[in-house]
Amino acid sequence: QVQLAESGGGSVQPGGSLRLSCVASGSIFGIFTMAWYRQAPGKQRELVAAAPHGAEIRYAATVQGRFTISRDDAKNTVYLQMNSLKPEDTAVYYCNVEVTARPDFRYLEVWGQGTLVTVSS
Repeated sequence: QVQLAESGGGSVQPGGSLRLSCVASGSIFGIFTMAWYRQAPGKQRELVAAAPHGAEIRYAATVQGRFTISRDDAKNTVYLQMNSLKPEDTAVYYCNVEVTARPDFRYLEVWGQGTLVTVSS
């Protein structure tokens, strides 16, 4: 089994910053892509940023230049630094990780439980 533990959500005023963290644990052999998605009320879940192993990072156009995704493979951790936050960034943010898991190296896609980010004055 593979588990994800997210942290760092909360409430912030427009223009503020937050940093989300997600730690993957369990029977992990290797990690491919680590990513963040978000889902606002009444909307579909959307990709915010993705960090594939050994490939180019990609961002949603709406967060480009304001958000930064990074990963620490030694700690099986992915971060999302969110700056210049806007009310439209309000959503539940989900960590998503693609791994190969022991003992049989099967492919798994794992989701975190979500962390709420609220941007409001």
